[in-house]
Amino acid sequence: MDILILAILIATGTYMLNAKEQRKRIALLGSHLANYQIEKLMEALTEGYLRALGESTDERRQQIWSLLSTTESQLAEQFSRFAAEFAKVSEADARVSRLSIALPFAEKLLPAATFDMRKALAVHARGIAHVVQNTGHLAPKDRAYMMTAELFLMQHTCHWFCKSKTIATARMLARHQTPHEQLVASVSAETRNAYLTLIKGS
Repeated sequence: MDILILAILIATGTYMLNAKEQRKRIALLGSHLANYQIEKLMEALTEGYLRALGESTDERRQQIWSLLSTTESQLAEQFSRFAAEFAKVSEADARVSRLSIALPFAEKLLPAATFDMRKALAVHARGIAHVVQNTGHLAPKDRAYMMTAELFLMQHTCHWFCKSKTIATARMLARHQTPHEQLVASVSAETRNAYLTLIKGS
């Protein structure tokens, strides 16, 4: 019985410490995101892509692609500024645990098993900008697919920072029916290589 009580106390303490740390991270990220309209632009862009892909004529699709170019540019510009602003956060506050589950103080106790959120956001900012600039000379449909993957992978990283990798992956599956591995495979080669190098610590 004593062992059971001790286990319950440890589990409760761990949960409370995790919740406190996660609230701190959510507040930190949210305080920076509040200065921008990134989420609103993401929503407008992904809905616009779906609308364009659903059109029956090339002419109508082209009109929508053209209209979305302004939204894409605004999103890339705002996200680049957001990443630059977040880069000023202290290293201690920017560390993200690579562990699948959240553990209290894991970033401090296991620094080798972490990555830098500031660098991750920089990777995503470059990836989004490259798709907007269409450096790969992709067709509109392929470009929309890649941009969506870049945005969802960035969103996964933000959830990972705030909660854990496991929760971030579960949210992607629940909201977008997309496994983490598929997101990584669908972004540009430049984003994929930089991202994997960062999160794997190689």
